[in-house]
Amino acid sequence: MFDVALLIERQLKDLDADQVIALHEGLDDTVRYHLLMPVEITSAAMVTSVGALGGQVVPVADPLLTEEVQDSIEEAGQEELEASAALLTARGQEVTATLTQDDPVDALVQLVKDTKSSEVIILTEPHIVKEFLHVDWNSRAKRKLDVPSVRLLEHVPFDAQQ
Repeated sequence: MFDVALLIERQLKDLDADQVIALHEGLDDTVRYHLLMPVEITSAAMVTSVGALGGQVVPVADPLLTEEVQDSIEEAGQEELEASAALLTARGQEVTATLTQDDPVDALVQLVKDTKSSEVIILTEPHIVKEFLHVDWNSRAKRKLDVPSVRLLEHVPFDAQQ
């Protein structure tokens, strides 16, 4: 078994699934992908519970609204994660899927350790400033992991990636 940890920012598209699988064509071992997708519920809660008005912080009176927003964000994230796993499964791949509220890189490091993954793929949209400052997921993960990692741009064909 060749385990691959796959950190995704959003739901995979057909192109993404095809390219991820293409990276492992020709391997003699069965590949198992361990999908990890973060959701940032705490920041959503802050947005709904606190408003900025003239530089002053104004709390929202209804804590149930915050809870509803948190539940909605987590549900949407779970749906995207399940749809992503389904794309890989439909292509004959073995898949596990985890939604996390933790720091994405810390959660990835733990996933690699727990699954004994041999490789990491990080699939994100471009984040020019974070990449320049080396604080993007890929740069941070490379500093913390002892396994090869590949960064792919989501929804972009191989030949269009830099």
